[in-house]
Amino acid sequence: MRVVQNEQMKIGEVDISKINFTLKSRDDIPKILRGLQHIYTTETIRTRIFDLLESRVSPKVDKSNGRPGMTLWNILVCGVIRLDLNCDYDRLLELVNHHDTLREMLGHAAFNDTTYSLQTLKDNVRLLTPELLDEINQIVVAGGHALVKKNDEALRGRCDSFVVETDVHFPTDINLLLDAMRKIPSQRREVFQQRGVHLLSVVTQGTLPVFAAPH
Repeated sequence: MRVVQNEQMKIGEVDISKINFTLKSRDDIPKILRGLQHIYTTETIRTRIFDLLESRVSPKVDKSNGRPGMTLWNILVCGVIRLDLNCDYDRLLELVNHHDTLREMLGHAAFNDTTYSLQTLKDNVRLLTPELLDEINQIVVAGGHALVKKNDEALRGRCDSFVVETDVHFPTDINLLLDAMRKIPSQRREVFQQRGVHLLSVVTQGTLPVFAAPH
């Protein structure tokens, strides 16, 4: 048996809409959980995502029979945490069992000793296929556009650059000459193609290729 979300709250359980976060925190987890809180408290987004989860997660299994399993909401929360943190299942297991704010998002009261096993997380989180996550992402992005974009405004974005370590050799005369020699063939090919001259063959490396002029 699998439900979207348990409607009956337990004693000590905090409503998802009332979970408090440390706004000054620079860690990733509070930001992710605030996004999940917005999804849950926005009825239009929540309804579309829940309907999608119900139809796509184990569609051939009768969700009204059998022993209780992880709710679809908990599967979504665990899947988003694992994807956004780019973490393995071992770290995810540690978080869902010991991170207080995350456990509130999962619907566990402060004195609730419910814990997850590693295999349970693997069996359930893997139900969120890349295709399903992409569809959920489209719903979330559309909901984000509704917050920041007016109907008559063009969508604008911004990005930032950053330094990436790369293999840059010291610019000696020999290295610069070698770089130039490596670039000559590709540029020469582009020039000949623009002028309609076709490369016939190259005998050996380091020799001049034979070209044929257009008829």
